[in-house]
Amino acid sequence: MKRVVIGRHHGTQSTSLQRYREYVDPTLLDELRDLAGALRNVRICHINSTAAGGGVAELLWREVPLLEDLGLHVHWRIIRGAKEFFDVTKGFHNALQGSPYDLTPAIRELYLRHNQEAADVFTDDYDVYIVHDPQPAALCHFRRRSGERWIWRSHIDTSSPNAEVWRFLRPFVQEHDAVVFTAREFVPPELTVPRLAFIAPAIDPLSTKNMPIPSELCRRVMTDLGVDPGHPVILQVSRFDPWKDPLGVIHAYRLVRQDIPDLQLVLIGALAGDDPQGWSMLEQVNEIAATDSNILVFTNMTGIGNMEVNVFQRGCDVVVQKSLKEGFGLVVSEALWKGKSVVAGDTAGIRMQIPSAYQQFLVDTVEGCAQKIAALLGDAATREAFGEAGRCHVRQRFLLPRLALDDLRLIGNLIGVTRS
Repeated sequence: MKRVVIGRHHGTQSTSLQRYREYVDPTLLDELRDLAGALRNVRICHINSTAAGGGVAELLWREVPLLEDLGLHVHWRIIRGAKEFFDVTKGFHNALQGSPYDLTPAIRELYLRHNQEAADVFTDDYDVYIVHDPQPAALCHFRRRSGERWIWRSHIDTSSPNAEVWRFLRPFVQEHDAVVFTAREFVPPELTVPRLAFIAPAIDPLSTKNMPIPSELCRRVMTDLGVDPGHPVILQVSRFDPWKDPLGVIHAYRLVRQDIPDLQLVLIGALAGDDPQGWSMLEQVNEIAATDSNILVFTNMTGIGNMEVNVFQRGCDVVVQKSLKEGFGLVVSEALWKGKSVVAGDTAGIRMQIPSAYQQFLVDTVEGCAQKIAALLGDAATREAFGEAGRCHVRQRFLLPRLALDDLRLIGNLIGVTRS
Protein backbone atom coordinates (compact mmCIF):
# COMPACT_ATOMS: atom_id res chain seq x y z
CA MET A 1 0.00 0.00 0.00
CA LYS A 2 1.31 3.41 -0.96
CA ARG A 3 2.26 5.73 1.88
CA VAL A 4 1.21 9.37 1.73
CA VAL A 5 4.20 11.45 2.81
CA ILE A 6 3.38 14.87 4.24
CA GLY A 7 5.88 17.53 5.20
CA ARG A 8 6.16 18.81 8.73
CA HIS A 9 3.11 20.75 9.85
CA HIS A 10 4.47 23.82 11.58
CA GLY A 11 8.02 22.93 12.56
CA THR A 12 8.67 21.99 16.17
CA GLN A 13 6.20 20.60 18.66
CA SER A 14 6.17 23.73 20.80
CA THR A 15 5.63 26.00 17.81
CA SER A 16 2.86 23.79 16.46
CA LEU A 17 0.75 23.67 19.61
CA GLN A 18 1.58 27.24 20.56
CA ARG A 19 -0.05 28.51 17.37
CA TYR A 20 -3.37 26.96 18.42
CA ARG A 21 -3.48 28.74 21.79
CA GLU A 22 -5.21 31.70 20.18
CA TYR A 23 -8.15 29.46 19.32
CA VAL A 24 -8.22 26.48 21.71
CA ASP A 25 -8.43 26.06 25.49
CA PRO A 26 -4.80 25.73 26.72
CA THR A 27 -5.76 22.87 29.05
CA LEU A 28 -6.85 20.83 26.02
CA LEU A 29 -3.52 21.48 24.35
CA ASP A 30 -1.65 20.50 27.51
CA GLU A 31 -3.59 17.22 27.73
CA LEU A 32 -2.91 16.57 24.06
CA ARG A 33 0.83 17.05 24.56
CA ASP A 34 0.89 14.82 27.65
CA LEU A 35 -1.09 12.03 25.99
CA ALA A 36 1.10 12.17 22.91
CA GLY A 37 4.09 11.70 25.17
CA ALA A 38 2.53 8.60 26.70
CA LEU A 39 1.90 7.17 23.21
CA ARG A 40 5.27 8.09 21.74
CA ASN A 41 6.31 4.48 21.09
CA VAL A 42 2.98 3.41 19.56
CA ARG A 43 3.02 2.90 15.78
CA ILE A 44 -0.22 4.18 14.20
CA CYS A 45 -1.41 3.71 10.62
CA HIS A 46 -4.38 5.43 8.94
CA ILE A 47 -5.75 3.67 5.85
CA ASN A 48 -8.22 5.11 3.35
CA SER A 49 -8.82 5.07 -0.39
CA THR A 50 -7.61 8.43 -1.71
CA ALA A 51 -5.17 11.20 -0.84
CA ALA A 52 -7.13 13.92 -2.64
CA GLY A 53 -10.76 14.98 -2.66
CA GLY A 54 -13.34 14.31 0.02
CA GLY A 55 -13.47 14.91 3.74
CA VAL A 56 -11.35 11.96 4.90
CA ALA A 57 -8.32 13.07 2.92
CA GLU A 58 -8.92 16.64 4.10
CA LEU A 59 -8.80 15.49 7.73
CA LEU A 60 -5.72 13.32 7.34
CA TRP A 61 -3.71 15.98 5.52
CA ARG A 62 -4.00 18.10 8.68
CA GLU A 63 -4.15 15.60 11.55
CA VAL A 64 -1.31 13.28 10.55
CA PRO A 65 1.43 15.95 10.45
CA LEU A 66 0.14 17.52 13.66
CA LEU A 67 0.51 14.17 15.44
CA GLU A 68 3.95 13.71 13.90
CA ASP A 69 4.91 17.12 15.25
CA LEU A 70 3.92 15.84 18.68
CA GLY A 71 6.50 13.07 18.33
CA LEU A 72 4.11 10.27 17.41
CA HIS A 73 4.87 7.57 14.85
CA VAL A 74 1.93 8.03 12.44
CA HIS A 75 1.70 6.90 8.83
CA TRP A 76 -1.08 7.28 6.26
CA ARG A 77 -1.51 4.64 3.57
CA ILE A 78 -3.82 4.30 0.57
CA ILE A 79 -5.59 1.10 -0.47
CA ARG A 80 -5.15 0.64 -4.21
CA GLY A 81 -7.77 -0.68 -6.59
CA ALA A 82 -8.89 -0.81 -10.18
CA LYS A 83 -11.75 1.36 -11.40
CA GLU A 84 -14.25 -1.46 -10.89
CA PHE A 85 -13.26 -1.68 -7.21
CA PHE A 86 -14.02 2.00 -6.66
CA ASP A 87 -17.25 1.66 -8.64
CA VAL A 88 -18.24 -1.05 -6.16
CA THR A 89 -17.17 0.85 -3.06
CA LYS A 90 -18.97 3.99 -4.25
CA GLY A 91 -22.03 1.77 -4.55
CA PHE A 92 -21.39 0.51 -1.02
CA HIS A 93 -21.06 4.11 0.20
CA ASN A 94 -24.44 5.00 -1.29
CA ALA A 95 -26.01 1.77 -0.05
CA LEU A 96 -24.80 2.38 3.50
CA GLN A 97 -26.68 5.68 3.32
CA GLY A 98 -29.82 3.84 2.25
CA SER A 99 -29.70 3.57 -1.55
CA PRO A 100 -30.79 0.38 -3.34
CA TYR A 101 -27.94 -1.86 -4.48
CA ASP A 102 -27.68 -5.20 -6.27
CA LEU A 103 -25.02 -7.07 -4.30
CA THR A 104 -24.11 -9.90 -6.66
CA PRO A 105 -21.68 -12.75 -5.91
CA ALA A 106 -19.24 -11.20 -8.40
CA ILE A 107 -19.29 -7.90 -6.51
CA ARG A 108 -18.66 -9.65 -3.19
CA GLU A 109 -15.74 -11.53 -4.72
CA LEU A 110 -14.23 -8.39 -6.28
CA TYR A 111 -14.44 -6.42 -3.03
CA LEU A 112 -12.89 -9.17 -0.91
CA ARG A 113 -10.20 -9.92 -3.49
CA HIS A 114 -9.02 -6.30 -3.53
CA ASN A 115 -8.91 -6.18 0.27
CA GLN A 116 -6.97 -9.46 0.40
CA GLU A 117 -4.52 -8.26 -2.24
CA ALA A 118 -3.98 -5.07 -0.24
CA ALA A 119 -3.32 -7.14 2.88
CA ASP A 120 -0.91 -9.45 1.04
CA VAL A 121 1.35 -6.59 -0.10
CA PHE A 122 1.19 -4.77 3.26
CA THR A 123 4.54 -5.61 4.83
CA ASP A 124 4.98 -2.89 7.47
CA ASP A 125 3.84 -3.52 11.03
CA TYR A 126 1.95 -1.11 13.29
CA ASP A 127 0.37 -1.29 16.72
CA VAL A 128 -2.87 0.52 15.83
CA TYR A 129 -4.66 0.63 12.48
CA ILE A 130 -7.44 3.12 11.72
CA VAL A 131 -9.32 2.20 8.54
CA HIS A 132 -11.72 4.73 7.09
CA ASP A 133 -15.09 3.97 5.49
CA PRO A 134 -16.11 0.87 3.50
CA GLN A 135 -13.24 0.60 1.01
CA PRO A 136 -10.73 -1.09 3.42
CA ALA A 137 -13.30 -2.46 5.90
CA ALA A 138 -12.28 -6.10 5.26
CA LEU A 139 -8.55 -5.43 5.56
CA CYS A 140 -8.52 -6.40 9.23
CA HIS A 141 -9.99 -9.81 8.33
CA PHE A 142 -7.06 -10.61 6.03
CA ARG A 143 -4.22 -8.76 7.79
CA ARG A 144 -4.71 -8.86 11.55
CA ARG A 145 -1.84 -10.16 13.69
CA SER A 146 -1.54 -10.84 17.40
CA GLY A 147 -1.29 -7.76 19.59
CA GLU A 148 -2.56 -5.29 17.00
CA ARG A 149 -5.53 -3.00 17.57
CA TRP A 150 -7.89 -2.17 14.72
CA ILE A 151 -10.36 0.72 14.51
CA TRP A 152 -13.00 1.17 11.81
CA ARG A 153 -13.87 4.84 11.34
CA SER A 154 -17.14 5.57 9.50
CA HIS A 155 -17.56 9.07 8.11
CA ILE A 156 -21.02 8.57 6.59
CA ASP A 157 -24.62 8.42 7.77
CA THR A 158 -25.18 4.69 8.32
CA SER A 159 -28.35 5.09 10.39
CA SER A 160 -30.55 3.28 7.84
CA PRO A 161 -28.26 1.27 5.57
CA ASN A 162 -29.23 -1.01 2.72
CA ALA A 163 -29.90 -4.26 4.57
CA GLU A 164 -28.12 -6.60 2.15
CA VAL A 165 -24.93 -4.55 1.92
CA TRP A 166 -24.83 -4.03 5.67
CA ARG A 167 -25.29 -7.78 6.30
CA PHE A 168 -22.32 -8.39 4.02
CA LEU A 169 -20.02 -5.79 5.60
CA ARG A 170 -21.09 -6.13 9.24
CA PRO A 171 -19.04 -9.28 10.05
CA PHE A 172 -15.88 -7.55 8.81
CA VAL A 173 -16.66 -4.37 10.74
CA GLN A 174 -17.27 -6.43 13.89
CA GLU A 175 -13.75 -7.88 13.75
CA HIS A 176 -12.40 -4.46 14.77
CA ASP A 177 -11.59 -3.58 18.37
CA ALA A 178 -13.46 -0.29 18.12
CA VAL A 179 -15.82 1.40 15.71
CA VAL A 180 -16.10 5.19 15.49
CA PHE A 181 -19.09 7.15 14.23
CA THR A 182 -19.58 10.89 14.05
CA ALA A 183 -22.94 10.75 15.86
CA ARG A 184 -24.93 8.23 17.90
CA GLU A 185 -27.71 8.40 15.31
CA PHE A 186 -25.38 6.78 12.78
CA VAL A 187 -24.97 3.43 14.56
CA PRO A 188 -26.43 0.83 12.15
CA PRO A 189 -28.63 -2.03 13.35
CA GLU A 190 -27.31 -5.18 15.02
CA LEU A 191 -23.74 -3.95 15.37
CA THR A 192 -21.77 -5.67 18.13
CA VAL A 193 -18.22 -4.51 18.82
CA PRO A 194 -16.05 -4.30 21.96
CA ARG A 195 -16.08 -0.52 21.90
CA LEU A 196 -18.14 2.19 20.25
CA ALA A 197 -16.86 5.77 20.12
CA PHE A 198 -18.37 8.99 18.82
CA ILE A 199 -15.89 11.50 17.46
CA ALA A 200 -16.84 14.46 15.30
CA PRO A 201 -14.48 15.65 12.56
CA ALA A 202 -12.85 19.07 12.79
CA ILE A 203 -11.27 21.85 10.75
CA ASP A 204 -7.81 23.33 11.11
CA PRO A 205 -7.92 27.12 11.69
CA LEU A 206 -4.28 27.35 10.58
CA SER A 207 -4.76 25.69 7.20
CA THR A 208 -4.70 27.50 3.87
CA LYS A 209 -8.44 26.96 3.59
CA ASN A 210 -9.21 28.59 6.94
CA MET A 211 -6.51 31.18 7.60
CA PRO A 212 -7.52 34.88 7.56
CA ILE A 213 -7.56 36.64 4.18
CA PRO A 214 -8.12 40.40 3.75
CA SER A 215 -11.55 41.21 2.35
CA GLU A 216 -10.10 43.36 -0.43
CA LEU A 217 -8.02 40.42 -1.65
CA CYS A 218 -11.13 38.22 -1.62
CA ARG A 219 -12.98 40.74 -3.76
CA ARG A 220 -10.10 40.98 -6.21
CA VAL A 221 -9.74 37.21 -6.61
CA MET A 222 -13.48 36.72 -7.04
CA THR A 223 -13.54 39.43 -9.70
CA ASP A 224 -10.62 37.83 -11.53
CA LEU A 225 -12.55 34.55 -11.57
CA GLY A 226 -15.64 36.14 -13.12
CA VAL A 227 -17.76 36.76 -10.03
CA ASP A 228 -19.07 40.25 -9.24
CA PRO A 229 -18.72 40.77 -5.46
CA GLY A 230 -20.89 43.87 -5.80
CA HIS A 231 -23.93 41.65 -6.38
CA PRO A 232 -25.26 38.92 -4.06
CA VAL A 233 -23.36 35.62 -4.14
CA ILE A 234 -24.45 32.26 -2.75
CA LEU A 235 -21.97 29.39 -2.60
CA GLN A 236 -21.97 25.62 -2.26
CA VAL A 237 -18.67 23.78 -1.83
CA SER A 238 -19.02 20.01 -2.08
CA ARG A 239 -18.26 16.93 -4.10
CA PHE A 240 -20.37 16.54 -7.22
CA ASP A 241 -22.49 13.87 -5.61
CA PRO A 242 -26.26 13.26 -5.64
CA TRP A 243 -26.24 13.27 -1.82
CA LYS A 244 -24.99 16.89 -1.92
CA ASP A 245 -27.89 17.77 -4.25
CA PRO A 246 -26.19 20.35 -6.50
CA LEU A 247 -29.18 20.19 -8.86
CA GLY A 248 -31.45 21.08 -5.95
CA VAL A 249 -29.19 24.03 -5.14
CA ILE A 250 -29.53 25.26 -8.72
CA HIS A 251 -33.32 24.93 -8.46
CA ALA A 252 -33.34 26.91 -5.20
CA TYR A 253 -31.11 29.59 -6.75
CA ARG A 254 -33.54 29.97 -9.65
CA LEU A 255 -36.43 30.46 -7.25
CA VAL A 256 -34.55 33.14 -5.32
CA ARG A 257 -33.44 34.83 -8.52
CA GLN A 258 -37.05 35.53 -9.43
CA ASP A 259 -36.94 38.25 -6.75
CA ILE A 260 -33.19 38.97 -6.79
CA PRO A 261 -32.29 39.00 -10.50
CA ASP A 262 -28.60 39.84 -10.01
CA LEU A 263 -28.03 36.84 -7.72
CA GLN A 264 -24.99 34.70 -8.53
CA LEU A 265 -24.47 31.02 -7.68
CA VAL A 266 -20.96 29.60 -7.30
CA LEU A 267 -20.52 25.83 -7.15
CA ILE A 268 -17.07 24.53 -6.18
CA GLY A 269 -16.34 20.83 -6.09
CA ALA A 270 -13.40 18.49 -5.71
CA LEU A 271 -13.23 15.39 -7.87
CA ALA A 272 -11.85 12.44 -5.90
CA GLY A 273 -10.08 9.40 -7.29
CA ASP A 274 -12.41 7.03 -5.42
CA ASP A 275 -15.61 8.72 -6.68
CA PRO A 276 -16.23 7.91 -10.36
CA GLN A 277 -19.84 9.07 -10.02
CA GLY A 278 -18.65 12.65 -9.55
CA TRP A 279 -17.73 13.13 -13.20
CA SER A 280 -21.25 12.29 -14.35
CA MET A 281 -22.80 14.72 -11.88
CA LEU A 282 -20.34 17.46 -12.89
CA GLU A 283 -21.36 17.00 -16.52
CA GLN A 284 -25.02 17.53 -15.60
CA VAL A 285 -24.17 20.65 -13.61
CA ASN A 286 -22.02 22.09 -16.41
CA GLU A 287 -24.80 21.57 -18.95
CA ILE A 288 -27.13 23.70 -16.82
CA ALA A 289 -24.49 26.33 -16.04
CA ALA A 290 -23.82 26.77 -19.75
CA THR A 291 -27.31 28.26 -20.09
CA ASP A 292 -26.93 30.79 -17.23
CA SER A 293 -23.98 33.17 -16.97
CA ASN A 294 -24.76 33.79 -13.29
CA ILE A 295 -23.95 30.17 -12.41
CA LEU A 296 -20.21 29.61 -12.12
CA VAL A 297 -18.74 26.13 -11.64
CA PHE A 298 -15.18 25.50 -10.45
CA THR A 299 -13.26 22.32 -9.59
CA ASN A 300 -9.85 21.25 -8.40
CA MET A 301 -9.25 20.19 -12.02
CA THR A 302 -9.55 23.82 -13.18
CA GLY A 303 -7.02 25.27 -10.78
CA ILE A 304 -9.26 25.93 -7.79
CA GLY A 305 -7.56 24.98 -4.55
CA ASN A 306 -7.92 25.60 -0.84
CA MET A 307 -6.97 29.28 -1.10
CA GLU A 308 -9.72 29.97 -3.63
CA VAL A 309 -12.26 28.06 -1.53
CA ASN A 310 -11.26 30.24 1.42
CA VAL A 311 -11.71 33.36 -0.71
CA PHE A 312 -15.19 32.39 -1.89
CA GLN A 313 -16.33 31.32 1.58
CA ARG A 314 -15.27 34.71 2.95
CA GLY A 315 -16.50 36.73 0.00
CA CYS A 316 -19.94 35.22 -0.54
CA ASP A 317 -23.11 36.40 1.19
CA VAL A 318 -24.68 33.05 2.13
CA VAL A 319 -23.24 29.54 2.13
CA VAL A 320 -25.47 26.64 1.11
CA GLN A 321 -24.95 22.97 1.93
CA LYS A 322 -28.11 21.29 0.70
CA SER A 323 -27.13 17.73 1.57
CA LEU A 324 -29.76 15.00 1.57
CA LYS A 325 -27.55 12.79 3.77
CA GLU A 326 -24.43 14.03 5.48
CA GLY A 327 -21.92 12.29 7.72
CA PHE A 328 -20.64 15.70 8.83
CA GLY A 329 -19.81 18.18 6.08
CA LEU A 330 -16.58 20.00 6.93
CA VAL A 331 -17.58 22.91 4.70
CA VAL A 332 -20.30 23.87 7.18
CA SER A 333 -17.79 24.40 9.98
CA GLU A 334 -15.43 26.10 7.54
CA ALA A 335 -18.11 28.63 6.61
CA LEU A 336 -19.23 29.21 10.19
CA TRP A 337 -15.61 29.67 11.27
CA LYS A 338 -15.41 32.51 8.75
CA GLY A 339 -18.50 34.13 10.26
CA LYS A 340 -20.85 33.16 7.44
CA SER A 341 -24.50 32.16 7.75
CA VAL A 342 -25.42 28.76 6.32
CA VAL A 343 -28.58 27.32 4.80
CA ALA A 344 -28.22 23.55 4.89
CA GLY A 345 -29.98 20.23 4.65
CA ASP A 346 -31.51 19.05 7.91
CA THR A 347 -29.21 16.07 8.45
CA ALA A 348 -27.68 14.82 11.69
CA GLY A 349 -24.12 15.54 10.59
CA ILE A 350 -24.91 19.16 9.76
CA ARG A 351 -27.36 19.74 12.60
CA MET A 352 -24.64 19.22 15.21
CA GLN A 353 -22.65 22.08 13.66
CA ILE A 354 -25.41 24.71 13.62
CA PRO A 355 -26.00 26.73 16.82
CA SER A 356 -29.38 25.85 18.33
CA ALA A 357 -30.70 29.40 17.94
CA TYR A 358 -30.29 29.18 14.14
CA GLN A 359 -31.47 25.68 13.33
CA GLN A 360 -34.50 27.13 11.56
CA PHE A 361 -32.10 27.53 8.62
CA LEU A 362 -31.94 23.74 8.22
CA VAL A 363 -34.20 22.71 5.35
CA ASP A 364 -35.81 19.63 3.80
CA THR A 365 -37.03 20.98 0.46
CA VAL A 366 -35.87 23.09 -2.46
CA GLU A 367 -38.61 25.63 -1.69
CA GLY A 368 -37.55 25.81 1.95
CA CYS A 369 -33.95 26.28 0.89
CA ALA A 370 -34.89 29.15 -1.41
CA GLN A 371 -37.01 30.79 1.29
CA LYS A 372 -34.19 30.71 3.85
CA ILE A 373 -31.61 31.98 1.36
CA ALA A 374 -33.86 34.90 0.46
CA ALA A 375 -34.52 35.67 4.12
CA LEU A 376 -30.81 35.85 4.92
CA LEU A 377 -29.97 37.89 1.83
CA GLY A 378 -32.55 40.43 2.96
CA ASP A 379 -31.40 40.61 6.59
CA ALA A 380 -27.77 41.60 7.10
CA ALA A 381 -28.15 41.77 10.88
CA THR A 382 -29.28 38.14 11.10
CA ARG A 383 -26.49 37.05 8.76
CA GLU A 384 -23.95 38.73 11.01
CA ALA A 385 -25.39 37.37 14.26
CA PHE A 386 -25.67 33.85 12.81
CA GLY A 387 -22.06 34.02 11.66
CA GLU A 388 -20.79 35.19 15.04
CA ALA A 389 -22.68 32.45 16.87
CA GLY A 390 -21.44 29.89 14.37
CA ARG A 391 -17.80 30.87 14.79
CA CYS A 392 -18.10 30.55 18.57
CA HIS A 393 -19.80 27.14 18.21
CA VAL A 394 -17.04 25.85 15.94
CA ARG A 395 -14.32 27.22 18.21
CA GLN A 396 -15.73 25.26 21.14
CA ARG A 397 -16.36 21.95 19.35
CA PHE A 398 -14.86 21.50 15.90
CA LEU A 399 -11.21 22.55 15.77
CA LEU A 400 -8.38 20.14 14.97
CA PRO A 401 -6.70 19.82 18.40
CA ARG A 402 -9.97 18.48 19.87
CA LEU A 403 -10.15 15.83 17.15
CA ALA A 404 -6.54 14.82 17.71
CA LEU A 405 -7.15 14.53 21.45
CA ASP A 406 -10.27 12.41 20.99
CA ASP A 407 -8.42 10.07 18.64
CA LEU A 408 -5.48 9.70 21.02
CA ARG A 409 -7.79 9.06 23.97
CA LEU A 410 -9.37 6.18 22.06
CA ILE A 411 -6.01 4.75 21.04
CA GLY A 412 -4.71 5.09 24.58
CA ASN A 413 -7.75 3.27 25.91
CA LEU A 414 -7.38 0.40 23.44
CA ILE A 415 -3.75 -0.24 24.32
CA GLY A 416 -4.21 0.31 28.05
CA VAL A 417 -2.44 3.66 28.44
CA THR A 418 -5.58 5.60 29.42
CA ARG A 419 -8.97 4.77 30.88
CA SER A 420 -12.23 5.32 29.01
